[in-house]
Amino acid sequence: MAKNYVPHMHTAEHILNGTMVSMFGCERCYSAHINTKKSKCDYHFERPITEYEAIALQSAVNEQLQRNLEVTEEIVPLKQAQERYNLSRLPSDDITTIRIVHIGDYDSCPCIGEHVQNTSEIGEFIINSYDFENGRLRIRFKCKPAD
Repeated sequence: MAKNYVPHMHTAEHILNGTMVSMFGCERCYSAHINTKKSKCDYHFERPITEYEAIALQSAVNEQLQRNLEVTEEIVPLKQAQERYNLSRLPSDDITTIRIVHIGDYDSCPCIGEHVQNTSEIGEFIINSYDFENGRLRIRFKCKPAD
């Protein structure tokens, strides 16, 4: 069964991941469920985040979205991608090239999903809720369309 991508939410997931890495030094999410109206990302984490941290995270994601970053892609040789990116989530097929998605100068990672062309298409990023259990931080979010 093919994975269904929602371009604006999936692109927001990339920005959330990049922000989590830069703010908290954690890895990108290990599990994500991206839907049209609401989505969630799970992170390996040491502790719950505070309300202040959640507000700062939401603000930082929105700051990047408001930069109107162009979303581009490039195909790079596998060896080059291995030197720069975590490829542990890739299928074990015999591949020689990898698609890398770049969101302006903010985030780059291997990805097969569909994305918007510019972060201005996403709208406002809103954290609905978050919880922590047994080393897993779950962040639930939605995007409110731009007016």
